[in-house]
Amino acid sequence: YTENYNFVVNTDSLVIQRQQPGQMEGAISTDSIVLHKHEDVVVVSIRMLPDDVVDSVWVQIARDQYTFGWIHESKLLASVVPDDPISQFISMFSDIHLLIFLIIISVIGICYYARIMLRRRAKIVHFNDIGSMYPSLLAVIVASAATLYSSIQLFEPETWRHFYYHPTLNPFSLPLILSVFVASVWAMVIVAIASIDDIFRKLPFGEAVFYVFGLVATCAANYIVFSITTLYYVGYPLLVCYVVFAVSMYTRNTDRYHCGNCGAGMKIKGRCPKCGTMNE
Repeated sequence: YTENYNFVVNTDSLVIQRQQPGQMEGAISTDSIVLHKHEDVVVVSIRMLPDDVVDSVWVQIARDQYTFGWIHESKLLASVVPDDPISQFISMFSDIHLLIFLIIISVIGICYYARIMLRRRAKIVHFNDIGSMYPSLLAVIVASAATLYSSIQLFEPETWRHFYYHPTLNPFSLPLILSVFVASVWAMVIVAIASIDDIFRKLPFGEAVFYVFGLVATCAANYIVFSITTLYYVGYPLLVCYVVFAVSMYTRNTDRYHCGNCGAGMKIKGRCPKCGTMNE
């Protein structure tokens, strides 16, 4: 960020000082201003104080022409997010509290869903699948994107930092690694739309809704597992194993034949499960 960069306060309060940074040392009292959550602020000036033991970088921010003051950069960045919806979305998904909440909800949801679906012998992604490539492909793309996301933070933190403060959804205006990541996000959106269309075309409405819930839970689990394990280098072999597993399960659940009478899918030749016609 630079001067004139816009932030939004995302903590309950943010205290700034009216005095110049050099005037605060030894001062009996300081004139402070409290900024509140969701208020817009702009960077007015940035000053370096090498002798400051807390933080050598001071930032002057302003809410309006009458409300402005100084604060350490470390305190500022911990209390604000860029005034951009993409940056705010990134910040939200990077929040540790949200991540813990997603882990708990995903574990509970997957266990409950799997228990209900296995009892009903209902369709579930990867296991008793519908024979469509899109749900499995979506789950693999989410796992790959989560692995790439953590890899960028692990090996190219400055690249990710620049993207955080200057985000874009155009993959052609970014460095290669970020371009691939943004392209994978667009692929997720496109494949998700194709998945929902195929699911509701192949299943009755009630079963399709449960299948979509299971697919969402699977994608959420993939995001959590691969984004965390990649930080410890375990995510890379795990991703290879997961891709092999997803491809093998898709091959197993795909209909190799179609009934000559009604066109229903069949895994093996023989009597059609839908119309009863014998197919040799």
